[in-house]
Amino acid sequence: MARLFGTDGVRGVANGDLTAELALGLSVAAAHVLGEVGAFDGRRPVAIVGRDTRISGEFLQAAVMAGLASAGVDVVDVGVIPTPGLAHLVAAQEVDLGVMLSASHNPMPDNGIKFFARGGVKLDDAIEDAIQERMGENWRRPTGADVGHVRPDDRLLGSYIDHLVDSLGGTSLAGLRIVLDCANGASSVTAVPAFGAAGAEVIGIHRSPDGLNINEGCGSTHIESLQAEVVARRADLGFAFDGDADRCQGVDALGRWIDGDQIMAILALGLQAQGKLVENTLVATIMSNLGLIVAMREHGIHVDQTKVGDRYVLEDMAANGFTLGGEQSGHVIMSEFATTGDGVLTGLHVAAEVARSGTGLAELASVMTRLPQSLVNVPNVDKLRAGIDPVITSRVTAAGRELGDSGRVVLRPSGTEPLVRVMVEAATQEQADEIAHRLAGVVAERVGLRG
Repeated sequence: MARLFGTDGVRGVANGDLTAELALGLSVAAAHVLGEVGAFDGRRPVAIVGRDTRISGEFLQAAVMAGLASAGVDVVDVGVIPTPGLAHLVAAQEVDLGVMLSASHNPMPDNGIKFFARGGVKLDDAIEDAIQERMGENWRRPTGADVGHVRPDDRLLGSYIDHLVDSLGGTSLAGLRIVLDCANGASSVTAVPAFGAAGAEVIGIHRSPDGLNINEGCGSTHIESLQAEVVARRADLGFAFDGDADRCQGVDALGRWIDGDQIMAILALGLQAQGKLVENTLVATIMSNLGLIVAMREHGIHVDQTKVGDRYVLEDMAANGFTLGGEQSGHVIMSEFATTGDGVLTGLHVAAEVARSGTGLAELASVMTRLPQSLVNVPNVDKLRAGIDPVITSRVTAAGRELGDSGRVVLRPSGTEPLVRVMVEAATQEQADEIAHRLAGVVAERVGLRG
């Protein structure tokens, strides 16, 4: 059986790949595996379960809670909440397990299941593999008082919002007019209250989820409406989040896009100035723009690069005690305040840098110059073969020689979607586009799935 878990949990089309039966089976197996490895330490286990605003999250969350309770786990239902909010609550409430129903930035028909261990951290690969292996096994079911109790608790969401505001350490956002694009997702219930409590004048858009409109033409993957709104409202800046609010993209006062690399540069310099950037190191992935590496080097900051995926960023940060890391997508991790990427937290701290500096977001972001970059997604391919096909490998090597020191090529399978990503950086946008599309054609020809 193929591995169910990707780089960010189990994902698929809800009620197609990801069924209620699968959700229930995963939850039962997770309870068994975690119990047997000592994660519950002999306690009656407690789990917190939440979801984003997708309509499918309703039945999938019900299945997850049923599976956990049937295995003797008490369940706290927090309803709609950002993924980082659930991770925070798992740690703050000292519960044994967290489960989030979300497909993040993916289209509405998709959904996903992500498990968090005690402390609000993601499960190790070995634990995920053990969960998959144990699905569907015969087991002795608890009865009577030994089954789990399920209870809702909508008060915990407020404690998470308080945590976001408290993380600013008293820095006020007063005087800043900020537009927030909530992607009709989970940040609809947290972003505007948090920024408002921090003192900003807040304009919220795309914060009327109906179960079907999450990420639809809005949010961190579609920032056009945010750009227009920032300009139209004469706002100082704006932020766009994705469906589960673990990503953040920015827009300056002129409506120009500020991406995750620029956000990390701003935060890294801010933490360095405060003496809080451990070992003057920022953790980023191989997909981050070379402009970030150059800019950080000029300010005495080392960039530790990992494989693509926030789990690899987190592993590096945890192993070395680093305080800041993230991805170009805007998935930024501030380990002093969070165990995973948190879009609203990120936005608050970028806004705080604007407030402290007395300058605009554009000026802060100008610390780095983005090298022209082209990213082409190649769908309907055998993404595992793409990395070992000799023709693809030779063409990528040749493209690298063509670019020389002025650029690079990265080809990688997506960890969350059925496609291969071809990323090219070059001295000009035209060269980046031409080489990226050329290589994408080779990938499609060599490992494309027919029929």
